[in-house]
Amino acid sequence: MSIRPQFAFQIFRGIKKFELRRWIGVPVEEGSIVVVYVSGNVRAIMGEFKVGKVISGRPEDVWREVVRHPSPGVDHDDWPYIRGANRALALEVVDAVLYPRKVTLEELRRVIPGWMPPLSYKILREGDPVYELIIKPLRKLIGRS
Repeated sequence: MSIRPQFAFQIFRGIKKFELRRWIGVPVEEGSIVVVYVSGNVRAIMGEFKVGKVISGRPEDVWREVVRHPSPGVDHDDWPYIRGANRALALEVVDAVLYPRKVTLEELRRVIPGWMPPLSYKILREGDPVYELIIKPLRKLIGRS
């Protein structure tokens, strides 16, 4: 999942409890692991989080539900991202962790030439080169598999 630096760092500091997304037709399930690609001037895979509650629906409804939670880590800077979408998602951030080292876009492209980060998010499965060559070894370093 591509996330702007300011929001990614809020996730890793435990401030941001929900990540908002425009619906792109790919469901995200509770318990999924989200690998965080930090966009902007960082351009690197830096860590991951587990998805807790998934809220989906019209952007206005998703927004209302999220801001009811105590300290959701979501504010009016987040609203423009989902405003105007037909459908939106809010993913509860659970157990966010930084990898021992970031993997830069340049490094990713040395291993997987031409690799492009997703515009929003993408499902990685076993067998996917990014998962097998990059994520799986990083997850072993942090005791997750």
